[in-house]
Parts: sequence; structure tokens; C-alpha cells
Amino acid sequence: MEEFFLTDKQQKKIVEAIQKAERNTSGEIRVHIDADSSQNHVETSIAVFHSLKMNETKHRNGVLFHLCPKDHNFTIIGDIGINEVTPHDFWDEIKRTVISKFKKGKYAKGLTQGIKMAGEALQEHFPYQKDDTNELPDEISWS
Repeated sequence: MEEFFLTDKQQKKIVEAIQKAERNTSGEIRVHIDADSSQNHVETSIAVFHSLKMNETKHRNGVLFHLCPKDHNFTIIGDIGINEVTPHDFWDEIKRTVISKFKKGKYAKGLTQGIKMAGEALQEHFPYQKDDTNELPDEISWS
């Protein structure tokens, strides 16, 4: 599944986009790709969010980009710290941008662009502090 969906080079670009985005914010961004179908992608995304311990960051400002290629589904989950300080439609533009790239088969481009946008948006509410630490791995997770 991994090799079919994203090449090693594409995966590297996505990880680099996460690292670059996190240089400007205390927010934590993860990408998870799920090989299994789901009846409820939001519930599945929330379960993955918790299994990756994204709800345990200091400022509760984790962001999960959850993909299920089999179901053609993309979900963004933001933690409570983000949701408390942003409008309810905060993720809509990012999601539209990512999905528009996905529809053209440009999955890595969609993810890297979405990650960049998320980093810029997070920077406004959660700017990088000199004592910030990288609380979560930057690698793509798979299931």
C-alpha cells in the first residue's frame, strides 16, 4: 500500500513540509494513511488522533491529516486548543485545497500544500517559542 500510494521521495517531501511548518509554530502536525475502509471517517480519525497521542501536547494544538485512499476520504482533526481559538470553518480552505490536488492524483502535492497552509494558520494562534520542543514524530504513520 505505502509504495503504491506514495513514493519514498514523496514521503520525504511530506515529512520535510511538516518539519518546515513546525519551525514557525508550537503546533504539531501529523499525517496518517489508513489502508482500511471505514463507515465513519471522522470517528476513525479521532481514534487515530488519540492513538498517536496527539491530544497530549502541551498546548493541545495537534493537527492530524488523515487519509483513507481506499475510500477516497480526507479528514483534518484539530485538537481542543486550536478549536477553542479558531472559527468553526477554520480547516475548510485547507481541506478544499488538498482535495482539489487529490482529484488530480497529486497526493503528495496536496498534502505538502495543506501542511504549509496549516503551519501558517497555526503560527497566528500558536507562534513558535524558543523553548518549544518537537513533541510528536514528523514521520507519516500507516495502518
